[in-house]
Formats: sequence, structure tokens, C-alpha cells
Amino acid sequence: MPLYNQLKVYRAKLGLNQAEMGKRVGVSRQTISLIERGDYSPSVTLALKIAKECGVTVEEIFSYEEDGNE
Repeated sequence: MPLYNQLKVYRAKLGLNQAEMGKRVGVSRQTISLIERGDYSPSVTLALKIAKECGVTVEEIFSYEEDGNE
């Protein structure tokens, strides 16, 4: 179940590196990196924190597309 995101785009708009974004939302730089690469799906709470920090809705950063095989 692929979860796509635009976190890198929104983070860049804020002028933040991964470590700074992680600090703002309470996770490590590595977690931000994993989310941006699509290797980690954040919890609902973390997704909400990220969206709030970016000043947008969760749906503007994260999108889900079902696989045709599911």
C-alpha cells in the first residue's frame, strides 16, 4: 500500500534541513529521511504534526493510492 508524500517539497519551502524538521516534530533526521524516501509511513499523529508545521493539511503532503491487486 503505497503512501506518497511531498514532505521534501514543503520542508524546502520552509528552508529546513531534515534534522531541523525532525527536531520540530519530535523525530530524528533519519525518520524524516525515511518518510521522504517512502520507506516509512508515519503515524497519524506524526503526519498531523508535520502538516501543522508546514502550515498545510495532511492531504496536501501525503497521498495514498491502492494497488490494483488488493
